[in-house]
Amino acid sequence: MDQNGEDCLDLGHLTEDEQEAILQVLLRDSELRHREEGRVRTLQQTEANPTRLRTLSGSWFSEERSKRHHSARQGCDLVHSSIRCRKSKGKEVPLAELFDGLGKETHSQSAPCSPSSELEKRLGEDQGEQKEEGYQGGITPTPLPRTKGQTTQEEDSEGHNGDTDSTSSGRTEPISASLNTSSSVGSLYSSYTVGGSMMSLFSTGEFGAVEVRGRLQFSLVYLTQKEELLVSINRCEDLAIARKNRCDPYVKTYLLPDKSSHSKKKTKVKKNTQNPVYDQTLKYKVPVGELRARTLNLSVWHAESLGRNIFLGEVELPLASWDWASTQPQWHDLQPRVQMSPDDISSRGIIVFSVKFIPEGTEGGGLPLTGELHIWLREAQGLLSIKGSPVDSFVRSYILPDASRQSGQKTRSVKRSINPSYNHTMVYDGFHTSDLREACAELTVWQREGLKTRLLGGVRLSLGTGQSYGEAVGWMDSTKEEIAIWNALIENPHEWIDASLPIRTSIILRND
Repeated sequence: MDQNGEDCLDLGHLTEDEQEAILQVLLRDSELRHREEGRVRTLQQTEANPTRLRTLSGSWFSEERSKRHHSARQGCDLVHSSIRCRKSKGKEVPLAELFDGLGKETHSQSAPCSPSSELEKRLGEDQGEQKEEGYQGGITPTPLPRTKGQTTQEEDSEGHNGDTDSTSSGRTEPISASLNTSSSVGSLYSSYTVGGSMMSLFSTGEFGAVEVRGRLQFSLVYLTQKEELLVSINRCEDLAIARKNRCDPYVKTYLLPDKSSHSKKKTKVKKNTQNPVYDQTLKYKVPVGELRARTLNLSVWHAESLGRNIFLGEVELPLASWDWASTQPQWHDLQPRVQMSPDDISSRGIIVFSVKFIPEGTEGGGLPLTGELHIWLREAQGLLSIKGSPVDSFVRSYILPDASRQSGQKTRSVKRSINPSYNHTMVYDGFHTSDLREACAELTVWQREGLKTRLLGGVRLSLGTGQSYGEAVGWMDSTKEEIAIWNALIENPHEWIDASLPIRTSIILRND
């Protein structure tokens, strides 16, 4: 592109879906280019025959193309240049303003990073990181946050040859300050249940065969660079006798709410001892952003050679409340498993989103013609499914009292994820500011099972008055947190309001 920007493409007319498609293509192109450069470098180091190297590397094609098209530019380069700069009274327009179609916009401190501005940053960062560290996987255009094999039952009869993901203890590495757990989300575990063991939702077994006693010593370390959680199981003391005056204990762990076989890990069995010493480390691959949404369950079992294993006690630890500065082993008393039912669950995770209201005629030129409500559905964290395994999920939205098909919108379905990233923006128009006091934004999270869908829970953003346009309605039942978000939306037009709210199970399906 020349300095005057004459070869720029006009991208200001693109829809949101078209913008997102362009971002994905550009990031994919960057990834493939880096892979190809690596392949050619390897060939240059290993292939001694120049003629064969010219053929395998594809340089012959580049030479022939340059002969025919002396000044041609690749399409991806043209699009990439166009979204970084366009001709506008001789000035460069920021990328965010290009996709917004605005010449000038004032962003609050909490305004979200648009996918386009995120792309501009990540394209530069990724190229630098790839040169230093090498390619480490695909890139997905997800926004950055602005604030700080399946099983359905507890397997009691199983082999005890240890776990392939366990290593000897002794590995330590300082934890990053980014693991500070003083998040606004708080402990997800406390929002899941009103009491009892989360593990009891998915398990069966002999939990009352012996009286639970004793304690378990372990430590936790998170390696930020490797994104690994190390659970070092040291020892147990004063365990209960199981059967025939014997105790053959082992420790099993799950990183809840994932109860699948992928989450299950265990130590070796120690024969005939009530004070076993393990000194084993069980490893979990988990991104740092997911840690606060996880609960670590450690249970001790007596291994029966014939028949079901016997439960000796457990420790259930919400990682949001763990002191990551402490890497020394700590003792925890074993607890009995308190049975729960699905009705005891008050929340099935956290939904993270942002909302913004643009009043009519406030954008200049009499635009927008009517008020617009923007809902940016970003992700869910710690999604607790019906069976305790990663699920296919999506989010559906309505602006009540309009429950028509036109009001309903939904995100794409994210497959097999406990922390699904939706990254989807929904826009509703036709609003006056006064309508917001009578309306309710209903966001519900659904689990997809084949052709069937199942409601997990949701949130309702409104003033919670119980009435809409003078009529009593059941869906004006917002909690204090939900009301606070809706009030902030009304009082701060043009500003993105960030929210992280429990996916509450008290959402009742409407009959309309």
